[in-house]
Amino acid sequence: MVRRADDPKWMTRVVEMAQRSDEVASLMNQPEIASNNQQITKLIREHGELERIVKPYRDYRTVTEQLNESYEIVDDEDGDAELQELAESEIPDLESRRASVVKTLEERLVTGDEAAIRSIILEIRAGTGGDEAALFAGELLTMYETYARRNGFKVEALSVAPSDLGGIREAILNVSGPEVYLAFRFEAGGHRVQRVPKTEAQGRIHTSAATVAVMPEPEEIEIDINWEKDVLEHVSRAGGPGGQNVNKVSSAIRLEHVPTGITVSMRDEKSQHKNRAKARRIMLTRVYEHETQKQRSQIESQRKSMVGSGDRSDRIRTYNFPQNRCTDHRINKDIFDLNGILVEGRFDEFLTELAERELQLRLESL
Repeated sequence: MVRRADDPKWMTRVVEMAQRSDEVASLMNQPEIASNNQQITKLIREHGELERIVKPYRDYRTVTEQLNESYEIVDDEDGDAELQELAESEIPDLESRRASVVKTLEERLVTGDEAAIRSIILEIRAGTGGDEAALFAGELLTMYETYARRNGFKVEALSVAPSDLGGIREAILNVSGPEVYLAFRFEAGGHRVQRVPKTEAQGRIHTSAATVAVMPEPEEIEIDINWEKDVLEHVSRAGGPGGQNVNKVSSAIRLEHVPTGITVSMRDEKSQHKNRAKARRIMLTRVYEHETQKQRSQIESQRKSMVGSGDRSDRIRTYNFPQNRCTDHRINKDIFDLNGILVEGRFDEFLTELAERELQLRLESL
């Protein structure tokens, strides 16, 4: 019996995507579409997203055909011995190449929509623990900024509310770059720190917490917000030391999205215009998150595969200073290097294993 490398069951979806990629390429070549900026931009984006999977699919087809040809030659009872020996020697390399491209296809198939997200809003908030929680939230901010820049992402601080002792009560960042959501998707949830605070006279270990939310930043066209009808805007003077310009001009902005009740306040900038622009960006993201939460909840209840879903009651990771240990509770993994994690932003070991776990869970649901 001749051996054969058959396609996985999910390959039919990839074939459909390859066909759609060809259709889009054909549409892009039509003069009436090529001259329409809005249409051609949309098609270029769709084609780029499809090609992310179609390119390795073409490699898969080539190597699978070569492997099956080698199987056929080797398993032919009447075949030429010298040719069979040559084909046999090629099989291990072909099998290895095929396994590698299959893994690439698996990863890109299950992360397709998420991989297309190029901009996220990252929110860090101090939780229980008072000043110590705020100090810990500040360390998380440093960790994520360092990690983002080390991986080539652009970081923009939209809002940072400092605490009295040098920590932060809240920070809202925009992080952007190719596949940025894939890089941060597992960070959403509750983070806990165990250590002796500087203010603790008796040397007792305290536990404090901070929460992290990771949300895709939608393009404005994805969310239909009527800023005139759906949003109430309140303008006030920003707080600060008396006599400064920040108190003399009504620059602080508070937006209220009437349909959802979502509110956003922004007072970081002296310019009312800049505060309004920042507040609208955050409002867009929060409304987007609100509208998509129902869909995510349905998906999560069906297959419970969304590791680090963003539920702020989750305890996803503990940072234990006495033991110099960081534990990710989702995969029960310890790393004994808090300086490398919190200061240098090197928590890639966690992300690699979390991604592998997520991949297996999602493949089971295909």
